[in-house]
Amino acid sequence: MKTIVLFNNKGGVGKTSLVYHLAWLFADQGLSVIAADLDPQANLTSMFLDEDRLEALWEPDPSPQTVRGFIDPILRGVGDIRNPYIENIADNLGLLCGDIGLTTFEDKLSDAWPRCLEGKEDAFRYTSAFYRIILQASNERNADLVLIDVGPNLGAINRAAIIAAQYVVVPLTPDLFSIQGLRNLGPTLVEWRSGWDKRLDSSPKDLDLPSSGMIPVGYVIMQHSIRLDRPAKAYGKWASRIPTVYREKVLMESTAAGTLFENDNYQLAMIKHYRSLMPMAMEARKPIFHLKPADGAIGAHMEAVQECRKDFEQLAKAIEMKCEISMSTTE
Repeated sequence: MKTIVLFNNKGGVGKTSLVYHLAWLFADQGLSVIAADLDPQANLTSMFLDEDRLEALWEPDPSPQTVRGFIDPILRGVGDIRNPYIENIADNLGLLCGDIGLTTFEDKLSDAWPRCLEGKEDAFRYTSAFYRIILQASNERNADLVLIDVGPNLGAINRAAIIAAQYVVVPLTPDLFSIQGLRNLGPTLVEWRSGWDKRLDSSPKDLDLPSSGMIPVGYVIMQHSIRLDRPAKAYGKWASRIPTVYREKVLMESTAAGTLFENDNYQLAMIKHYRSLMPMAMEARKPIFHLKPADGAIGAHMEAVQECRKDFEQLAKAIEMKCEISMSTTE
């Protein structure tokens, strides 16, 4: 099993849409995939499920079928995590459903982080709860890949979620705010990784815990405008700065002077803004590249649907190589 989190502490970069489309694409390619919604806003869950299902899912409070329900015994101090429920989306695709109530876990996780240094078992149970939920779900589903969606912040919930991941992919939009987001995100990832390594030295030996992962594998440039097959000037200005900032702040490496974002080894893909197709896809409750003429994708729209599939196939191939994902199940 491979676990990948898509993370940027700046919102509005298309992170949830990326997780959604990648989950479908990898499932289409024959992998057993779980999409894990660890964002308290639960936007990924609302992309997968219609309102009737969401209402039924969230009606009990806390719902036993959401991530919030899985950690309820820990929050109440009466036990450990519950066996996770996996919402079946397709033959190869399952969902760990999000819940707005997950925000109640923030204080517990904040308190647990320093107490892990003291070797407190309950602190490790809190901090590793997301990892152990994902591990149980993966074993039940025999999953090849888990894609994790998180919120746009540097809080304790995200720290616990990202600790659960082996790899980190950073979605970016080419603008000043994403550049600043990289400058904040990079040092934080380094701090979380080294902090978790230090805590593992004091960990209980009979508890499933994530090893030191959180490996940054690259970035995705989202929603760029195209003019003559190149990003428009305003986007190009900021995109040209991404390779340097990514290396210096995320990888803590010396900059590669003159590296162009088009040729940067850490640039996994550039995903265009499929403006009118996203609402159409959400109405049809499917990814853009599954849209058919019956859904309203006709003429130029159908050409864009095919372009979208090519974009995501390119991204999936890059992630497959960087994260060493075996595609043998599709051969």
